[in-house]
Amino acid sequence: MFDLTLTFDNGPEPDVTPRVLDILRERGIKTTFFVIGRKLEDPARRRLASRAHDEGHWIGNHTYTHSLPLGQQHDPASAEHEIGRTQALIGDLAHEERWFRPFGGGGNLDDRLLKPSIVSYLAREQYSCVLWNAIPRDWDDPHGWANRALDQCRAQEWTLMVLHDLPTGAMNHLEEFLDAADKGGARFRQDFPPACVPISAGTIVRPIDAYVSTIEESIR
Repeated sequence: MFDLTLTFDNGPEPDVTPRVLDILRERGIKTTFFVIGRKLEDPARRRLASRAHDEGHWIGNHTYTHSLPLGQQHDPASAEHEIGRTQALIGDLAHEERWFRPFGGGGNLDDRLLKPSIVSYLAREQYSCVLWNAIPRDWDDPHGWANRALDQCRAQEWTLMVLHDLPTGAMNHLEEFLDAADKGGARFRQDFPPACVPISAGTIVRPIDAYVSTIEESIR
């Protein structure tokens, strides 16, 4: 038996997200979609985020551009440009916890994720920062990720997995993975392992030094 929280990053995508939502609805599984802000400027993609919200999924913030990890951005206004602008686009679809997930340029959990001004912004605006403990690299291996994902689930009591509702072909194997996980004793849940939420409602509740670059201080 193991607990499994699924999350989907980098959408929404009209060619993929609807089927993902259908599959989750058929199985009664609730998840979180961490969306990219610029995609929500497209009305069709905004409607998909709205559908996910209406079906009980949480909508989280995954930056506006998803171009360069925040810990590597020199722009002192990147918090507002990447996080604030996305949150405004999420609007009334936002969860009360204001979920935010940084990205590490390939699933890395290191100092590429954040920088001091981002941490200050998350604290001031009372965001909760959601990381992860399982990356099966579905974007990199769209046909082989499911077995790797199952191995990651079996290796720990509570898995917070990052998948991607992107047009790579990976989500063609989502049903296969969910059925195998269910058969293997998965207890699907929507909340997050506390160890994966180092900032909760603006308060640092777990060590974050390993995730924070000092890039700003180095250029002043």
